[in-house]
Amino acid sequence: MSTQLERLAVELLGLHASSRALLAKKLIENLDETETPDAEALWLEVAKRRAKELEEGIVQGIPAEEVMRHVREMLHYEKS
Repeated sequence: MSTQLERLAVELLGLHASSRALLAKKLIENLDETETPDAEALWLEVAKRRAKELEEGIVQGIPAEEVMRHVREMLHYEKS
């Protein structure tokens, strides 16, 4: 990962969760436009399946704080 991208990632990961979610949505939409025309329908299908798995206890959620800590650790590891 380039130094500029690393700095940007650290800055963006420091945003409020709702801002990160909006940014992620915009990035995914941008990729979807160039990659898969029906990506929104596919993402909706995945989201519904995952919600059902959570409701039925098939999978267990991970607290956002834990996920973000893991991502930060991974980003720090890549810098080394």
